[in-house]
Amino acid sequence: MSDTVDALIFDLLEYIASQERRYDDVLEAWHTSCPRLPVWEEANERGLVTRAHANGHAVVRITAAGAALLKERRGSPRLYLSA
Repeated sequence: MSDTVDALIFDLLEYIASQERRYDDVLEAWHTSCPRLPVWEEANERGLVTRAHANGHAVVRITAAGAALLKERRGSPRLYLSA
């Protein structure tokens, strides 16, 4: 995987971990049809993010694997983890 995609995946994880995000907002901000920048798709394939339901909405949260990767790379931010 390219360093660019890896760096963007870390940015995506930080974005999601900073506060609860609605699924449609995350997809609008991070989904791309560019085959060279599959950030959202790659984060899903690696099991770093998951969808859940909260307050009547679909939301995106980082998984334990995503939290571990963030902690390893940049320290421990406030996290909105999946249950």
